[in-house]
Amino acid sequence: MRTIRIIEHISLDGVIQGPGGPEEDPTNGFAHGGWAFLHHDVPGGEAIDNAQGAGFDLLLGRKTYDIFAGHWPHQSGPMADSLNAARKYVVTHRPETLDWGPVEALDADLAAGIRTVKAGNGADLIVWGSSTITPLLVAAGLADEVVLLVFPVFIGHGKRFFSEAVDPTELVLVDSKATQSGVTIGTYRPAGRMRTGSFAEVSA
Repeated sequence: MRTIRIIEHISLDGVIQGPGGPEEDPTNGFAHGGWAFLHHDVPGGEAIDNAQGAGFDLLLGRKTYDIFAGHWPHQSGPMADSLNAARKYVVTHRPETLDWGPVEALDADLAAGIRTVKAGNGADLIVWGSSTITPLLVAAGLADEVVLLVFPVFIGHGKRFFSEAVDPTELVLVDSKATQSGVTIGTYRPAGRMRTGSFAEVSA
C-alpha cells in the first residue's frame, strides 16, 4: 500500500492557483501568479524536501502536469532531478499527448484508478496543485497526509484547495512549524467527517 501525500502552496484565504510565477496558471483571468515567490526561503524548501522524501512518484491533474512538463525538464539540481525521474500518474482525457515521462494515464474511473495505483507497491505518491483531484482524494479517503505551506497573503479569488461539493472534513495536526518569512507549514492527517458542537453546552 502506497502513501498519498498532498503538498500545497496555499494563501490564507485558500487559493492555490499560480504560486510559482505570473505565467504559471492564468486560467480564468488569474492575474496574481507568483504570490509565493517572495516568501520562499531555505526552511520552506527543506520542508518540501522532507515531505516529498528521497524517492517518490507524482499523482497529477492534467493542468499541473502540463505546467510541470513545461518547466522542470529544462531545470537542473536535486529538485528537478527528483521530479523528472518520478513516474507521473496523470488524470487526462488525452493520454497520447503525455510527453514528459515516465508517465501513465489513469483510468476514466478516477477513484478506481487511484485506488489501484495506491494499492500497489512503490514509492509514496506526491500530489502538487491539481485542484480537481485533491478534493476527491480527501473525500474518498485516499489521502494519507496533507502538507500545507500557508503564505501570509490574501488573494480574493482563484482556484481553491477544497471544493464546496465535498462534505466538510476534519483533519488532525501532526506537525507544524513557521519560517522567518511568515510561512506556516502544517502536516495533517484526514480524520473523517467534521464534527460540530456548541459552546452553549459547556458548563460555566
